[in-house]
Parts: sequence; C-alpha cells; structure tokens
Amino acid sequence: MAKTHHMSTLSKLLGDISVLSDRIDWIRLWFTGGIPIAAMVIGSLWVPLQSRTALFSIIYATASGISITAGYHRLWAHRAYSAGGFLKIVLAITGASAGQASIRTWCRDHRAHHRYTDTDKDPYSAQKGLFYSHYGWVVIRRKPEQTGRVDIQDLSNDPIVMWQREHYLKLLFLTVYVFPTLFCGFMFDDFAGGFIWASCIRLFLIQQGTFCVNSLAHWAGDQPFASKLSPRNSWFVALITWGEGYHNFHHEFPVDYRNGIRWYQWDPTKWFIWFCEKVSLASDLKRFPENEIQKGQFQQIERKMELRRQEISWGTPVYQLPAWSFGQYVENTRKGRCLLVVDGVVHDVEDFVSHHPGGEKFLLEHIGKDATKLFHGGGIHAHSNAAENLLSTMRLARIVDSDNPAS
Repeated sequence: MAKTHHMSTLSKLLGDISVLSDRIDWIRLWFTGGIPIAAMVIGSLWVPLQSRTALFSIIYATASGISITAGYHRLWAHRAYSAGGFLKIVLAITGASAGQASIRTWCRDHRAHHRYTDTDKDPYSAQKGLFYSHYGWVVIRRKPEQTGRVDIQDLSNDPIVMWQREHYLKLLFLTVYVFPTLFCGFMFDDFAGGFIWASCIRLFLIQQGTFCVNSLAHWAGDQPFASKLSPRNSWFVALITWGEGYHNFHHEFPVDYRNGIRWYQWDPTKWFIWFCEKVSLASDLKRFPENEIQKGQFQQIERKMELRRQEISWGTPVYQLPAWSFGQYVENTRKGRCLLVVDGVVHDVEDFVSHHPGGEKFLLEHIGKDATKLFHGGGIHAHSNAAENLLSTMRLARIVDSDNPAS
C-alpha cells in the first residue's frame, strides 16, 4: 500500500513538472536568462571588461534603449509623433538589438496592456504579482486568446514595420551578436569582450530595464494623476529606461510624446524626439493640453485629501445632532452640566473647562447662555481656527427654536 502511495505521489509530481515544462517557453528562457547568466560567469572569470569595450557597450545600449522608447513605444505603439522614413528604418533596425520581439508584436502587447490594464487580458498584468509582470509573462506561454484584442491595422499597413517583422530573426542575430562582437573585435581587438559585454550582458540589462516598467512602475512610486489603476511614477525606473518611469502620467496621457513633463524629470527620450523634430526627422509631436494635465493632477489631490479627511475626526455633523430647544439647553445646565451654545449648537465643555486658556472662571460665567458673539470676538478675543476645530469635537445638540435670547 505504501509503495502504491509513493508511486502515485511521484507520478503526480512528474505530471505537474511536465505541465509546467509545457508552459515554459524554453527558447525565451535561454535567450533572456540562460545566455546572459553564462556570459556574466564567463566575463567575471575569464573576459575582463576593457574600457573601450565598456564605452561602446554604453553607447550601443543607449541606441538600443532609445530605439525601444522613442521607436517601438512612443512612435509605433502610441503614435505620439510622426517620423520620416530614414528615422523609422534606423529605429526599426536598432530596435531589434534590444531583443524584445518585432515592432508589430511588441506594440500589439503594449496596446493590450493599456486597454486592459490590471485585468486577465493584460499580457503583463501587475495583478498577477511582481515576478509575473516583470519576467513571468516573458517565459510562460500564453494562448493568443488570453491577450485582449486591439487594433493594429496601422502597423500592418506600415511597410517598415512589416519588413522588420519579416526579417526580424536575421536582424536580431546580426544586431544583438554579430555587429557588437565584430565591432569590438576589429576596432579594439576584443572579440571575446564584444560578445560577452557588448552583446550578451548589454542585451540582458536593456531587457531588464524594460521589464522594470511593467513591474516596478506598477508597484512602487507615487500616483499624482490617477489611482484607479496600478501605474506609478518611479524616478528609479525613469533613470534606467531613458525616461519611461513616469508611468502614472503615461497611462493617463499615452499619446503625449513626453513621459517626464517637467524640466527636472529625467526623460532623454523626450529630448531625442524633440531634437529629431528640430532636424526635420520627426514632426507632429503631440502634447496633451496643460490645462487637462493640471486638472487631472488637481482632482487626484482632491481624492487624496478626501481620503486624509476621512482619517480625521471632525465631530458629529450638525445635521445629525439631536434637536433641542433653548429651554432644554438651559434646563440641562441647571442640572449641573457644563454646556455652552455657540452658533446654534450645544457643546459639552465639561472636560475642557479646566484647560481653557482664558481661564476656568471666564468660561463658567457663560454656561447656560449663548456665547456665540463672545466666541467670535465680541470686542475681546476672536478665537483661532484651531479653537473652532476643537469646539466642533464637543458638539452635543442643535438648537431648533427661536426662544434663544441671543437670536
């Protein structure tokens, strides 16, 4: 019996592993994880990073990253500006060096992400956890119907997009591995360093930066424009992705060619697009109206203030207080209660009498009377806003008749 049980458990375990294995895209796992890890080990042990190779790697990584942010993302996914044929070709070829799929595939997933944010139809939904939104969606297979449908007819009609799609695997191999390896080899006599550092490790860092937009920028940071969904502004993500970290702004205003709208926000992609316009490589840069941006920001401030307001005790609202006549008020004070009327509201000041800054005697003299005029100045002392707030926490009843001698 025990042997049968163990065999059943082992069979189930192997079955679960088999199912998991079928769900993993092993080619993607090797391309995005296995090769870079192997390169890091080899590089750290046997291939020291030369200064010239390091400089080239930084420059090439910048070109790869900008091609994703300015090309794949802001140009093709959101049509935030228009680009001429030359710029499109450069961005399409260099974009392949980032190893993040073809323009058409990348933009399809990204448009689905915007349309179905935080739902099951979002290809990298933050609701599935930090790991999944960062890397799980890359290596775990999804059925096509699991991703929400979006319109990509404009991409299918773009000859450069379709040319890149047709030749993507060749471009990927040439731009990711061949070009940086040969460049560093012939220019710096560093073929090994070109492959390890400028190819494999550069690719890994570029990919991880983009993945951080899908994960960290939906997990940590502030939400100055909207809080219905998970996107957040993250200066750290902006720093490592050439300006893509202002994700809360971007999800609210996706057609704006900027992500960082203030001068102090790190968004070199914005400046690259701006420069391209100045040299006639780009045009029709879209900016959301400043009034609408400020409106969204103001509404979010209001929402945050309302949440803070709910955490503060403001006293019982006047309309919820029981109704008393002035006579009832006077009668209660004759029974020994320390009550005071201000602005038609009865306040229980018994616990406050001994703490009154103006003295206990002065306050007791007005018990059973209407102290409204005196509280608001009366030629002696106008109470502060803090005093009014404190008084509101002592509300007991509201006066509803006209027999108040001070009326």
